[in-house]
Amino acid sequence: MNKERYTMKNFKKLAAFALAATMSLGLLTACGGGTTGTTETPANTETPASTESTAPETETPAADGTFTTVEDGKLIMSTNATFPPYEMVADGDGVNGSGYEGIDIEIAYALADKLGLELVIDDMDFDAALLAVQNNSADMMLAGLSYSEERDEVVDFSDPYATGVQVVIVKEGSDVTLDNLGDYMIGTQRGTTGYLYASDTPENGGYGEDHVIGYDSGVTAVQELINGTIDAVIIDKQPAEAYVAANPDAGLTILPGNWVEEDYCLAVDEGNTALLNALNTALNELKSDGTLDEIVAKYINAE
Repeated sequence: MNKERYTMKNFKKLAAFALAATMSLGLLTACGGGTTGTTETPANTETPASTESTAPETETPAADGTFTTVEDGKLIMSTNATFPPYEMVADGDGVNGSGYEGIDIEIAYALADKLGLELVIDDMDFDAALLAVQNNSADMMLAGLSYSEERDEVVDFSDPYATGVQVVIVKEGSDVTLDNLGDYMIGTQRGTTGYLYASDTPENGGYGEDHVIGYDSGVTAVQELINGTIDAVIIDKQPAEAYVAANPDAGLTILPGNWVEEDYCLAVDEGNTALLNALNTALNELKSDGTLDEIVAKYINAE
């Protein structure tokens, strides 16, 4: 698994982040079972319907090319569909009639097609989406999820499929800069690496919990910035651009420079090596045949 470094202004050491952040991620459980498949299984192109699984757990099979999923014939994806352009509720039917659209949504359908499974999309809070793969109500999480050492304690990460850049949104005319950000009140989406890094202690390169408020979604954080409750929002670049564009009269702007750069990966339950290997194989095929680039280009125009 390729776990590339992240770089961030004012952040010196990722390794120093406290493992206490994992307390919100719950306890580890065994890998879920249901479908047994291989990467050779024929594709299933049926349109899925969203559902929540309570299937019993079984052990992951040996690393012989087979894998299991929570429900027979399905690949359940947990996500938080408030993160454009990676996942969002569609204005119309969405991708394959799912009601959702975005980079991660299309990647998930392509992965399910490679594995011969029907994709099921389960939309929930970000923290809950991460817990879903741990308690075996979902097979994988795709939600603009970035690698961190804390999360790696409770889930297994795929190879990266994109580079995420976090930026800072402020009001026009604000005195906030990347250098003095820690002197102000910051909003983030709860459970994200932006929240984990920013709320860490100053000794570890953070700003401290007293300077950071975690919200249920990026939308809420941006609204609180507009309302004047906070002075800045830390969020990924593409969603930041979308939120600024969606509020033209609010006087929002993005500070120049990147606050952090990190890898986007999907995640499965800790120890579910067979499914992870199958997903990595499919993901790398999507990279090799150009499908991944086509999906990203559909939602992010290079300038």
